[in-house]
Amino acid sequence: MAFDKNQFDDIIREFTVDGGRLREIAADFRYDLQKGLENPAESSLRMLKSYVGLPTGAETGEYLALDFGGTNVRVLRIRLEGNGKFEVVRKVAKPLKVEGIYDFIGEGSTAEQMFDFIAGLVDEAVDGDHSTKYLLGHTFSFPSEQTNLYNAKLIIWTKEFATSGVEGQVVNDLLKAALHRQGLDNVEPTAVINDTVAVLLAAAYKQPDVYIGSIYATGHNTCYLEPYADSAEQPMILNLESGGFMKLIPNRLDQEFDQNSEKPGEQRLEKMVSGRYMGELFGMALAELLQEKGRSYGFTSIDMSNIILDDSAARSKTAEIVAAKTGHTLEKADCEMVQQLAQTLVIRSARLVTASYVGIIWQLAGSGKPQKQHIAIDGSVYEKMPLAKENILRALSELLGEEAADIDTVLENGGSGLGAAIAAAMSQK
Repeated sequence: MAFDKNQFDDIIREFTVDGGRLREIAADFRYDLQKGLENPAESSLRMLKSYVGLPTGAETGEYLALDFGGTNVRVLRIRLEGNGKFEVVRKVAKPLKVEGIYDFIGEGSTAEQMFDFIAGLVDEAVDGDHSTKYLLGHTFSFPSEQTNLYNAKLIIWTKEFATSGVEGQVVNDLLKAALHRQGLDNVEPTAVINDTVAVLLAAAYKQPDVYIGSIYATGHNTCYLEPYADSAEQPMILNLESGGFMKLIPNRLDQEFDQNSEKPGEQRLEKMVSGRYMGELFGMALAELLQEKGRSYGFTSIDMSNIILDDSAARSKTAEIVAAKTGHTLEKADCEMVQQLAQTLVIRSARLVTASYVGIIWQLAGSGKPQKQHIAIDGSVYEKMPLAKENILRALSELLGEEAADIDTVLENGGSGLGAAIAAAMSQK
């Protein structure tokens, strides 16, 4: 079949963000930052305090890091050697659920069972040593209400977790009680951070001039060091929960997707940029081109990546992926359009994410010139999706002009563990 060229052009237009619109989004993001600092209720950014600033890079000692962001839990023993150097001395990782054997996240599981299991992993990480004193940092990637570096209370489980007795509780208190039951009174939980904050801490430990940390993967979020100029507050990393940024104009496919999502009206930026949703939007657009509007094919961001990378003369890889998902056999010309559609969605994603970074850069610069800096990014879309990184750099250049020469992005993909260890080290200041 041959696609309707006018219909295709209309869809491409809907997913294209021009320079003027990009600048507006960056300015709106900065406005929401400023509003959020005055009164978070007036902003679509959460502005959550982390109660930690940036490391000096001179932190030393051996610390434990608990990385708890999903079904796979990791405990690492990390030696910080100063000057941005570190060594992972021991690493233990196990899933919280193994089908048919145990399940600490489903209905019927309890907080005590879950944290006793985690305490067992900590015991493995210290090789059964119940005497050496260890401070433990905890990357906990669930919505939490935090009043200091130690004290994070789980607001609500996400990611299909249903363990009872954790919501509304201080997670470090639950961990501490489990460590005591395990005989690990020598292990002291001292810090809880979000995974985005962990990315920023890890990158800032290794090199200077890092003030923004971001996750650009299945989900999307960004944090930054707020200098609190002319106020009594110390500089502190703020977790923006920026996937919830709402000052965007979604196209009709974005709106349709949102209406049928788990939480309509929430996480607008995340639904327009993250790996979890990109494949869905791609599939919705393709369904219209195939005259099957409303059908869901189950495309993923990995499928999109493979389509973009297809440089075969006949675009045979693209045809193969589309046939497997939709049952339709496409000619080369249509496959080229499918490839362009995937490219357009990735480019839009990278441009919108960059607009949010530039909003922060402008906020940090105030009325002056943006400072030289690296933006630390972790995540599969940034690391592996073709066109993502180069379009971030292109959009930085578009929005910042010559000043973009002082700003680049760095991959920080070990942040959750290292960042937690650094937070534990910094908890003693």
